[in-house]
Amino acid sequence: MPDGGDPIADELARVWRSAEPGKLVGRGHPVGDFLEAYDWQVLENTEGHLRVAAHLPAQVRNPRGKLFGGFTATYADFMALHTFWAGRDPQPGHPWLVTLNMRLDYYAPIAGDHFEMDSRIVNRRGSTCWVETHFIDPEGPLLAFAYTTLKAL
Repeated sequence: MPDGGDPIADELARVWRSAEPGKLVGRGHPVGDFLEAYDWQVLENTEGHLRVAAHLPAQVRNPRGKLFGGFTATYADFMALHTFWAGRDPQPGHPWLVTLNMRLDYYAPIAGDHFEMDSRIVNRRGSTCWVETHFIDPEGPLLAFAYTTLKAL
């Protein structure tokens, strides 16, 4: 994460690191605030593995009350970026990450108030990292799958 040269980047880095215990991110990150990620519960955070309990705020629901499909990628991207740092502390000076590619498969609507996301790093090679994210109903079935390619700058 950048530090010292860009006030916006510095503020985002601070928010990224200011999460309360058991939470993923603090308030103040534009995407995190939109997804209300400051309320997600971290269920597991070990190196290369992140599992969270999330919810569906009103602004991401379609007219039928289910997750609007386009926002699934926003959740997947946000999780992949956090999974890159899972189990490690992103200190100032760490690289920014960019998403190079993402594949999404939808199996069932993401509905109801809560669901879980389980992300793992599949491989790291140089500055490139591949992350898979499972969207899981609390009752157990797999709802969606994302495969994200990240590059550290």
